[in-house]
Amino acid sequence: MKIQQIHSWPSTVEEAITIQETLQNQVITTDVLNEPIKYVAGVDMGFVEDGTISRAAVAVLSFPDLQVVETSLAYRPTTFPYIPGFLSFREIPALLDALEKIQTIPDIILCDGQGIAHPRRLGIACHLGVIVDIPTIGVAKSLLIGKHEELPEAKGSWQPLIHKKETIGAVLRTRSGVKPLYISSGHRISLPTAIDYVLRCTPKYRLPETTRIADKLASDR
Repeated sequence: MKIQQIHSWPSTVEEAITIQETLQNQVITTDVLNEPIKYVAGVDMGFVEDGTISRAAVAVLSFPDLQVVETSLAYRPTTFPYIPGFLSFREIPALLDALEKIQTIPDIILCDGQGIAHPRRLGIACHLGVIVDIPTIGVAKSLLIGKHEELPEAKGSWQPLIHKKETIGAVLRTRSGVKPLYISSGHRISLPTAIDYVLRCTPKYRLPETTRIADKLASDR
């Protein structure tokens, strides 16, 4: 797929904050989907050589049967440090390289990280979605910001994730009795639709098949 770079990559946190504040205004949190959904993708990152090299993975699956259609890997020097809230600046450059290699354009991308559940409402799912102009969902394994009520143990249970009196996502149980995931809109998708697709992509394990397969590729497991 062809990708148009919409900004240069910063070297400082101050530059990164300016980019986040600018791009946040471009994020769409309503459904702008190309239906029917035929392909879903997962993206994830690994790091080699003591973190100096980023290893980006993309897995494209057919939907709704979740069979692997295409995968790609890309390597790039890591140029931005690990700082919570700025994950996208560390990971997206290599992810774009991996996405450029694929021929099957996904209808939705599930990202291992936050969407609008982010201090400046621009997590990695939002950032990537705005750049590639594809609907994206933030599927995070841990809480970054926000609070929520106690979550029932049954699969499919969820509670709103609230920050500054705003619903920024959902805490979702994707497998009964297992730790929940933190779901939020990335770009061009609403929270209810994001929850629906995450559950439909999670038939057996805690993580969606998209993320699980991309994680294996990125980690060389």
